[in-house]
Amino acid sequence: MTQLDPVIRSYYRDRYVEDDRLVVHGHGRLELLRTQELLRRWLPPASVVLDVGGATGVHARWLAADGHRVTLIDPVPEHVQQAATIGTFAAEEGDARELRQADASVDVTLLLGPLYHLVDAADRARALAEAVRVTRPGGVVAAAGINRYGGLLEAGSNGTLTEENLHLFLDAFASGSIDGSSGFTVAYFHHAAELATELTTAGLTGVEVLGIEGPASNILENAAPDRIETLLPAAVLLARQVESDPNLRAASPHFLAHGRVVG
Repeated sequence: MTQLDPVIRSYYRDRYVEDDRLVVHGHGRLELLRTQELLRRWLPPASVVLDVGGATGVHARWLAADGHRVTLIDPVPEHVQQAATIGTFAAEEGDARELRQADASVDVTLLLGPLYHLVDAADRARALAEAVRVTRPGGVVAAAGINRYGGLLEAGSNGTLTEENLHLFLDAFASGSIDGSSGFTVAYFHHAAELATELTTAGLTGVEVLGIEGPASNILENAAPDRIETLLPAAVLLARQVESDPNLRAASPHFLAHGRVVG
């Protein structure tokens, strides 16, 4: 099996509580609600779903509760062990670039994390090619990307952007890549059009890239905990209204793209 970058594995094993990301903080809760909304819009009922890079199962859990038959794949053993305890879906170790699943064996393949941890374009192409391979003709492939503006917007909203650290965000914006030295781990950040091109090049049709969280994301992230429930409905409504607007799509920290396998 292709090996996970040890810097990434160490980050998720030793430094980051993945299970909290989408349920504790305001931004994460907004991201989860909007990801659910978009996937429920695109997925056929009672689908066979492959959740590649599914971590500890935050998406697999609700997808299974919705009636889908889900298999979670993740390269971090600790994630797979934790996901397996949920019991409503299968969980196994694996790599997005080298899936063990048979050709055309699932209705939906999700890549909700792998593309932003694959810095090399060739690795992202392999992951998308594998997703297309295992998805039946007419099936859905959905992939998330981190917006290249995201770090700059976050730091400028929470008061941590300074003249001294500005270069870190500008360097990442210019190249798309970060090396893990500035807080987050090794990663690649996309422009929306770039993400669309990668899916189209992989052979998907009807590709669409939407902003997930919308412009209110950082307001939610910096809000007092007792304000989050009050602010969420408006933030979701705003995100929904501007999700495909090319002038505001880049105000979202994350993109969610989808397309269909030709056939």
